[in-house]
Amino acid sequence: MITDSISDMIARIKNGLRVQKKQITIPHSKLKENIAKILVKEGFIKNCKKIKRQKKQFLQLFLKYKDQETPAISEIKRISRPGRRFYVGQKEMIRLTKGFGFLILSTPKGVMTDKGAKKVGVGGEVICRIW
Repeated sequence: MITDSISDMIARIKNGLRVQKKQITIPHSKLKENIAKILVKEGFIKNCKKIKRQKKQFLQLFLKYKDQETPAISEIKRISRPGRRFYVGQKEMIRLTKGFGFLILSTPKGVMTDKGAKKVGVGGEVICRIW
């Protein structure tokens, strides 16, 4: 059993990019699906789709590369962990990104980027930082 499924998702994405895989498969959850949809919307992965294998659901992520070898994701880093949660208000988000990349937040209004959270006017738990 995996304790931190989001860290597992991030590790699978990083490992898939290192070996230049076209797609990876991860166990499905609503939170992972929302994170994947944000990555698609922001242009860091090509597509994601839900598949079913032997009565279990999985997410299939199609990784994106700038050219044949350079991944679209330079770095993806888990911020909030099960042992140490990290929350920010809407004013503190600018300090974390420093204008480089973006944050994915879990807010009372749903999972969204830091820019979306600023528009709505909410803060939340910082899931990860991507650039």
